[in-house]
Amino acid sequence: MSSPPRVPALDLRAQYATIRGEVRAAVDRVFENQAFILGEEVEALERELAAFCEVRFAITCGSGSDALLLALMALDIGPGDEVICPAFTFFATAGAVARLGARPVFVDIDPATYDLDPAATRAAAARCTRLRAILPVHLYGRAADQGALLALAEERRVPLVEDAAQAIGARDASGRRIGGRGRVACFSFYPTKNLGGAGEGGFLSTDDAALAERLRRLRVHGSSRRYAHEELGINSRLDALQAVVLRVKLRHLDAWNAARCRHAAAYDEAFARAGARPSTVSIAAGGLPLRTPAPVAAPAAHVYHQYVIRVPAALRDPLREHLAARGVGSDVYYPLGLHLQPCFAALGHREGDLPETDRAAREVVALPIYAELSDAQREHVVASVLDFVTR
Repeated sequence: MSSPPRVPALDLRAQYATIRGEVRAAVDRVFENQAFILGEEVEALERELAAFCEVRFAITCGSGSDALLLALMALDIGPGDEVICPAFTFFATAGAVARLGARPVFVDIDPATYDLDPAATRAAAARCTRLRAILPVHLYGRAADQGALLALAEERRVPLVEDAAQAIGARDASGRRIGGRGRVACFSFYPTKNLGGAGEGGFLSTDDAALAERLRRLRVHGSSRRYAHEELGINSRLDALQAVVLRVKLRHLDAWNAARCRHAAAYDEAFARAGARPSTVSIAAGGLPLRTPAPVAAPAAHVYHQYVIRVPAALRDPLREHLAARGVGSDVYYPLGLHLQPCFAALGHREGDLPETDRAAREVVALPIYAELSDAQREHVVASVLDFVTR
């Protein structure tokens, strides 16, 4: 009898095996040219990213974290300003706000989508006295409620800055690709992303020509021409080696995202047959103690950077131990809301202030999902999960 397949949470080696020749040829081209920082390859990548995201401008930088920082710098956000953002996200979202001396105003999430709750965002905006931006996160590859958040941003006359680090290729309810409806959007090329590089990298997208020009200047020490510095910037330049790897991968991204969606649909169907319900139904409602991602209606499109299920808090860690024993990788994004992180203690938040964030942090589990996942591997994941939750 054959042993069950091993299923890592992510398998970048399997992805590389499909593009090895293309990547090596592209990297050799850079070494032959010996032009390593910015330059023609980076400019070509920026044109291709702009076309992919359906925007006028794409500006590359050193990381997704830098993209957030640069966006806020370009909007002149600084000490004493307030920026609304979720607490259920990676640290960089609020970290960029705090780095500039501004105050992150943490808002609870919609428990079904894990994105900023529009009603809670509106209530928080009403309490702000120096609101300068609204910063939603398109978490796990699903678009936040752009319509509601854009309407609020326009009412308050503040920019919508999109954290799209996990959502390249996603579409919102209008059918628009993420990256062009807010004032500026911020993306990451961290290797684990749907479009991941061979190291750090990021980019920003915008339709605003003046903002794009300022972002280009800020990423090179505030300089628009050599040794002339109009303002204080940072050093956040993408290198050509990253650019050529990303140009190769960008050509495959739509197909890779489509494969993620196929695996997500198969997960949904298999779990539903066993009695699972979507995250639009709370765990407290009973039934099989498993919730799958909330469905997305066309023309919106989810790109499943993560496929995240929910189980009762008491079952979460035992489930992960069970999966590990069966060779299945999993992860938790994110185990503690940012409002409770020690570095933000001065903001005075306590557990219970953002109940949906706290609840999600105790209940979510990310299962393996990537284009190279085989059907046999996926079926082993399903069987392993159901073996635990149906006991």
